[in-house]
Amino acid sequence: MPSSETIRSMLAAGRYRISSGRTSEVVSLVRAYPKKAAQLFECLWDEDPCVAMRAADALEKLTRRRSPVPDDIQKALLKTLQGSWKAPLLGLLAEATVNKLRWCLAPVVPRLKLTVPECRRVAEILQSYLEDRSSIVRTCALQGLADLTRQDASLLPEVVDLLRIHSRSGTPAMRARGRMLLKQLESVRANRFIQFISGSVHTGKLRG
Repeated sequence: MPSSETIRSMLAAGRYRISSGRTSEVVSLVRAYPKKAAQLFECLWDEDPCVAMRAADALEKLTRRRSPVPDDIQKALLKTLQGSWKAPLLGLLAEATVNKLRWCLAPVVPRLKLTVPECRRVAEILQSYLEDRSSIVRTCALQGLADLTRQDASLLPEVVDLLRIHSRSGTPAMRARGRMLLKQLESVRANRFIQFISGSVHTGKLRG
């Protein structure tokens, strides 16, 4: 990257507004030079919606887990986001109106370490996303809601109910994603029940 070129200028480049432009180059650059992540985060609030959308797309790709254990770059980025960026990011999730910004942020925010009140706030926002006209936004909201249950198990019954509804009556993409997530969460609930029973038997808490 030329010394005079910034991440913003890379994200602004592109013949068509709906294209990804040079987003893949930005992803590679931040992976190679994690200290440049701050430039990327700042672009999420850019006055040019195209820049903001591409920044969100890059962030989603950078924080996406491709293996059971996150790599060092993912860990570093999420740790950085946990700091002074988390509150503004939660605010952006609530205020975003552009479809691509919404569908990229919906899976990203649940990847952060959230408090229980933050989990519930994010869950409320993502449930409002289920009213969006975009099928992609609604599908990504379902994914985000399912991911939130890893941090706040109290959300599990409500999220499972939502997945059951949208796996029957949603768009084809929502039905497919809903069925997949429902299978995962029901497996989690079954495993927790087995662990509970095993622990109760071991400690003698169960009575005949």
